[in-house]
Amino acid sequence: MTNVGVVGAGVMGIGVAQDLAQKGHSVVLVDNNPDALDEALARIELECRMSRMLGGPPVDAEAVLASITAGTSLELLAETEVVIENITEDWGLKSALYAQLDVVCKADTVFVANTSAIPITKLAALTSRPDKVMGVHFMNPVPMKAACEFIPGYHTSEQTKDTVRALLDSMGKKAIPVNDSPGFVSNRVLMLTVNEAAFLVHEGVADAKTVDEVFRSCFGHPMGPLETADLIGVDTILYSVEVLYEQFNDSKYRPCPLLKKMTDAGLHGRKSGEGFYVYQSMG
Repeated sequence: MTNVGVVGAGVMGIGVAQDLAQKGHSVVLVDNNPDALDEALARIELECRMSRMLGGPPVDAEAVLASITAGTSLELLAETEVVIENITEDWGLKSALYAQLDVVCKADTVFVANTSAIPITKLAALTSRPDKVMGVHFMNPVPMKAACEFIPGYHTSEQTKDTVRALLDSMGKKAIPVNDSPGFVSNRVLMLTVNEAAFLVHEGVADAKTVDEVFRSCFGHPMGPLETADLIGVDTILYSVEVLYEQFNDSKYRPCPLLKKMTDAGLHGRKSGEGFYVYQSMG
C-alpha cells in the first residue's frame, strides 16, 4: 500500500482517487474548493455503489471512502510518497502548484503529472527534483480504463520510473511508454480530431449528432468525437488545443471558436449537464 496524494478534484482527480482507493492505497485528495471535494466524495460513493450495475466488480463504497482523506490544504500531502497532479491545463496554475508542492512534500516524494498536453520536462523544471517527476496520461473514466501513456521527462530517473510503474501495476494499468512531446501520442491525434469535428458544427456542415453518427456507423467507433469531447470536458479540450497551438506554433492546432464560446458559456459537457448534448443529472 502506498500513501498517494491526488491534487485536483475534477473529473480526472475523482477517477484517480477512486481507482487508487479501490486498489487498497491510502489517498489524500486535495482541492482548493471545498464544494468540489464534497461533490467528489459523493461522486465516488455513487460510482462505487453503481459499479456492479454497470458491469463492473462489486465495490465496498464505505471501505473506499474510508481510504480517502480530503482537504483544501497542500500541507496534507507532507507525508505522501507519490503525488498525482490533475489540475487544469493552465501553465500559470501549474507553475504555482509545482513550486508549492516542492516545498510541502518530502524530498523523495515522486510527482506524477496527469497532463494531456504539457511537456513533462517543462513541468519538472519548476521543481528542485526533476529526476522525480514523471508523466502519466490517465484515460477517462480512470477506473474503467486498463492503459495509460507513460511519459518520462528528460531528467526522470530509472528509480522514479520503477516507482510509478509499480503503482500503475497495482492499479491494473498497462503503462505504454511514449517520449516527451506536447500532447504525447493520444492527444496529438485526438485533440485535432475533436477540434476539426467542432469546426464542422461551427461551419454548419453537420450537427453534432450527425458528426458522431458518421464515426460510429462508418468506422465502428463506440463514441463519436463530440460525445468524447463532452466526456472529457469541452473546456479541457479547449485548454489542450491551446497548449498544442502555443507549443508548436502550427496553425493546424488553431482552436475552433465554438469551443471557446461553449467554454465561456459554461457548456462543458457531462460535468456541467450540457455540452454538444444535454445530459440529465447523475447525482
